[in-house]
Amino acid sequence: MTPRNDFPQGTLEMLVLRTLVLEPMHGWGLAQRIETMSGDVFEIQQGTLYPALQRMKRKGWVRSEWRQTENNRRARYYSITPAGQTRLETERAHWARTSAAVNGILQWERGVV
Repeated sequence: MTPRNDFPQGTLEMLVLRTLVLEPMHGWGLAQRIETMSGDVFEIQQGTLYPALQRMKRKGWVRSEWRQTENNRRARYYSITPAGQTRLETERAHWARTSAAVNGILQWERGVV
């Protein structure tokens, strides 16, 4: 399957928040983790990820701090905030409801009321 980076609006933010629940990460690590967790279905472009991280930071969903990477380089690490946790749970509930509705429509059989 060809990797894609066109997400429904708000989905990238939900995936980033979910990934940050696991541990604080720098941007490149976040992109790699999401790609791995999606089975390489999603390809996260840096030009998409970093603006999303900045939006989430402005909204108070993530915070950042400078740290040393495993390779002894300086990088900005992002972590989820309590407000981000709340947002993630809201988005998960919305995603579950929306995806169930879409799946229901896709599985609908003609003549069923």
